[in-house]
Amino acid sequence: MENNQKNYRNPWAWVPTLYFAQGIPYVVVMTVSVIMYKRLGISNSDIAFYTSWLYLPWVIKPLWSPFVDMFSKKRLWVVSLQFVIGLGLASVAFTLPASAFFQWSIAMFWLMAFASATHDIAADGFYMLSLEQHEQATFSGVRSTFYRVAMLTGQGLLVIVAGTIETSSSLPTHDVTVQAVRSIADTSVAMTDLVAEPGTQVAVLAGPPVLRIPLIPRTKLEVDSVVKSVASRNIANAFRTADEKIESSWWDRVVSSRIKQFIRDLVGEHRGSDADVDKRGNVGLVHLRLSRPPLDDSPVVVAFEHKSGDASLKVVEGDRLTFTRGNWDKGALIVVQLDKNLTKEESAVFAAKSGNIPFAWSVTFSVLAGMFLLLFAYHKLMLPYPLADKPTRADASQSVWKEFVHTFALFFNKKGIIATLAFLLFYRFAEAQLVKMVSPFLLDPRGKGGLGLTTSEVGIVYGTVGVIALLLGGLLGGYIVSRKGLKYWLWIMVFAIHLPDVVFVFLSQVQPESLLLINLGVGLEQFGYGFGFTAYMLYMISVSEGDHKTAHYAICTGIMALGMMLPGMFSGDLQELVGYKNFFLWVILATIPGFLVAAFVKIDPLFAKKVVKTQE
Repeated sequence: MENNQKNYRNPWAWVPTLYFAQGIPYVVVMTVSVIMYKRLGISNSDIAFYTSWLYLPWVIKPLWSPFVDMFSKKRLWVVSLQFVIGLGLASVAFTLPASAFFQWSIAMFWLMAFASATHDIAADGFYMLSLEQHEQATFSGVRSTFYRVAMLTGQGLLVIVAGTIETSSSLPTHDVTVQAVRSIADTSVAMTDLVAEPGTQVAVLAGPPVLRIPLIPRTKLEVDSVVKSVASRNIANAFRTADEKIESSWWDRVVSSRIKQFIRDLVGEHRGSDADVDKRGNVGLVHLRLSRPPLDDSPVVVAFEHKSGDASLKVVEGDRLTFTRGNWDKGALIVVQLDKNLTKEESAVFAAKSGNIPFAWSVTFSVLAGMFLLLFAYHKLMLPYPLADKPTRADASQSVWKEFVHTFALFFNKKGIIATLAFLLFYRFAEAQLVKMVSPFLLDPRGKGGLGLTTSEVGIVYGTVGVIALLLGGLLGGYIVSRKGLKYWLWIMVFAIHLPDVVFVFLSQVQPESLLLINLGVGLEQFGYGFGFTAYMLYMISVSEGDHKTAHYAICTGIMALGMMLPGMFSGDLQELVGYKNFFLWVILATIPGFLVAAFVKIDPLFAKKVVKTQE
């Protein structure tokens, strides 16, 4: 009885936490690290270059997936790698206060990236080994949901924790209210007007206390001129470093630009007046300096951040400034811009915050490391011990290289492999392009073919309603497949993931102003995507069935990433060439490959279906 309990545990006791643990290191390495380095003063060029390379382990993880299959049990891989990731998080916390924190923390992130990518391989394999097919279908939506919860936790909660600690260890916060108004009174202040009270210790001074920016559209040239001038002044006074410019490549100049011009001449969308397209939101300036020199040689880093109010008012230059004994009294400038689609009076409060940023992020990563080590301890206790969890290399005398090649050969020799590869690459061919352009379409002004929503409105439409609809679609898809099997629901899911794309044809052609109608449209499309993606995920599981399911599933996910990456790479250029109306019509045509490849795949009618077994 005890062995049976160890071999099988209620999936609700471990599937949610396993996939939460799978998502956390990914979001930390790919997203949180970028925010942290920005707060720590690393240049944009270094952040972009080094953190982009951190994605490499997830791209190439199929190359070492056979080794996870060949050596040891998946359960041991999972708990061991969670321990390694926990130590990696603790190591990042330990390195941040050091002078060479960037080099050491990047090295720790590299370790975590490889450990996390390998953990993904083992966790997915363990999931397939521990659950019956119908259970895998039922919990497919659950695993996706808790993976997304990990994304939200990393991008939201962790950053909030770090920001809270920064504030608690900072100089007093100085608030500035920014108002978008129809009429304007002169509220400008000179840098010399920012005077500290007698006896004040080091403090941040900012002004004017209320900045009023008129709702008057400006041209791109006017806005760019102001931003460039302020940036040059801040750089000259060492408040921030210069951003490196990337020159266009020979391919862009000689080949790509000519292809774009040909497409533009052939099917380019003829828009309205160039003046409408060139409009930008108006800008205003905030002055910032310290009341006194810093008490020691340590620089004071001041972040000027949105605190409350309308998110359509944003900082476009000077969001992070560094003050030293050499520039504390020179005065820095901050540019605040109104959303170009804002037409009514709004206001927002911005806070000039300073603090011990390395300490804040060190504490945050220490807490995260502790949480992850608790997950490691929990999974060591609660993960089941499936009988099928065995290394595929049973004979120690067997050549590792031969087994490695054999694993890949088995996958690519599977029956119907051409149809399988086509399905993995083209099932989401349309969606891979659509997903890249949804947010730009919602944000771009109507004169440019978009819906002209403000940033806060997009947060509601796509970041809230869309996410909820996506999760509901995934949960429903997993549940119903477990009732009648994947083959029964395949074509319904094919239509569900593709037909709702018509919503964006309607939105781009009509450009409705009703926020309720836009929410309904985006919600419908995202629900269909979540519902239809269930078929894709379960098909990968069905293809991976066999002795090497862990490695074969990792190969499937690698091909899946390729199928999303390549179409997404050219979607932005294509949209700029043909306009939103023609682009979304193209997306509908791009769904055709998804229907065609679905017609050729073979699926066992019983796969993922809950079947009552009888004893003979």
